[in-house]
Amino acid sequence: MIHENITTLAQLKKSGYQTKSIKQELRDNLINSLKKKKPTFQGIIGYDTTVIPDVERAILSKHNILLLGLRGQAKTRIARQMVNLLDEYIPIVKGSEILDDPLQPLSVFAKNLIAELGDETPISWVHRSERFGEKLATPDVTVADLIGDVDPIKAATQKLHYADERVLHFGIIPRCNRSIFVINELPDLQARIQVALFNLLEEGDLQIRGFKLRFPLDIQFVFTANPEDYTNRGSIVTPLKDRIESQILTHYPKTIEDSKLITTQEADISDEQKQKIIVPELIKDLIEHIAFAARDSEFVDEKSGVSARLTIAAMENLISTAERRMLINNEKQTVVRLSDFAGVFPAITGKIEMVYEGEQEGPMRVAQNILDKAIRNLFVQYFPNPTKVKKKKAQQEEKNIYNEVQKYFEQGNVLDILTDSSDKEYESNLDGVTGLRDLVLAKVNGVKKADLNTWMEFVLHGMAAYSLLSKFQLEQGNKFSDITSAMFNYGEEDVDDDLKELFK
Repeated sequence: MIHENITTLAQLKKSGYQTKSIKQELRDNLINSLKKKKPTFQGIIGYDTTVIPDVERAILSKHNILLLGLRGQAKTRIARQMVNLLDEYIPIVKGSEILDDPLQPLSVFAKNLIAELGDETPISWVHRSERFGEKLATPDVTVADLIGDVDPIKAATQKLHYADERVLHFGIIPRCNRSIFVINELPDLQARIQVALFNLLEEGDLQIRGFKLRFPLDIQFVFTANPEDYTNRGSIVTPLKDRIESQILTHYPKTIEDSKLITTQEADISDEQKQKIIVPELIKDLIEHIAFAARDSEFVDEKSGVSARLTIAAMENLISTAERRMLINNEKQTVVRLSDFAGVFPAITGKIEMVYEGEQEGPMRVAQNILDKAIRNLFVQYFPNPTKVKKKKAQQEEKNIYNEVQKYFEQGNVLDILTDSSDKEYESNLDGVTGLRDLVLAKVNGVKKADLNTWMEFVLHGMAAYSLLSKFQLEQGNKFSDITSAMFNYGEEDVDDDLKELFK
């Protein structure tokens, strides 16, 4: 590599190295990637036709960027991956705090060193991975943290006058000279601190205390913000927002398939779990439907959003629930069930912000409501809509699909699906429901043998979600029974809201 053989300023000049701004550097490398059809951002799913083209346009325009979107929309990941568009190595004056360009030094340290040593000034090389700075905006961040301040200890130990520029202690932004610098949750930064960024963005000046500095820092700024922050916790002051040339809106996955890819990519599942815990596609789809149902729920604050982290955490919890059950029953392998979703509730309740009505309902009831809605939405993709079937009496064939299972429960039969039951007990209980297996085989094409029991339980939950059966939540599972007898055998508080509405 060229950088291994260049260790002095004279060698650098002889090599023909030319100084380039970081924004020009990003632009040139992006152009090269686009021409070669190389992906510019890896692992960013669902943004191929929306966000990523906008980011690429901003880089080509040499703009500072504001990524505006709800939580869990890969804003920080995009910012961090911009590092991959930098040159692999750049030269700096050896020992410089602010990555001084040897050909265009800024700091007193670098200027004095070059004045003293001339062409023999030592050069070191910085890898692109080190050219990234990040700061989470919090109310306690100060101008000194970001920009810098006078260091009295340095002045005392080095016996420097306070008018000497060498007494300055640089903040995180000057130390990110010739780098990408990210400020996350920009509205959380106090307004007076935001004002301190004006000159950095527009003129590139650095202003510390009373020092007369002409310090044209070379920085690619990337800011992230949540639209909710504009009204709840703070705001981006208008002059600062005006200086950020490109504002790019992010979004949640628009399709279930994109959402599944994100969950699969991000979920931390061990190799041992992958070998021993089988996750049917039905279960993977249901996990994603939970997130979509949560975003549409009247109990969830839509301004806060529902992060993609919900499905990631839910998948991890779900597999751990199945694993725990497998270990308790001393089994070597198992398949994830609908009853395992009892372990998903902590992932749901911890990832949603509720409106007043949701607070009144309570987090567990809201989580159960979201799961039921997800089941309803997914159920009709495979089976006839029970609501339409009941209305169209002429469609006798479709009505008979559910009749046999309903009759089983109308005869007084009750089915308990316990969370920790063994695979053998689970299969035996489901097989005892007349017509249930035939219903699945008639409507689901190519169902795998390993997944069949999961599908059978899914039908019961779907029928309960559409008020064809009663589902009563037990401490360790669910009890399915006839919908009419449920109103007499259980207290009103134990019965689903849909059943109460049906019997009004």
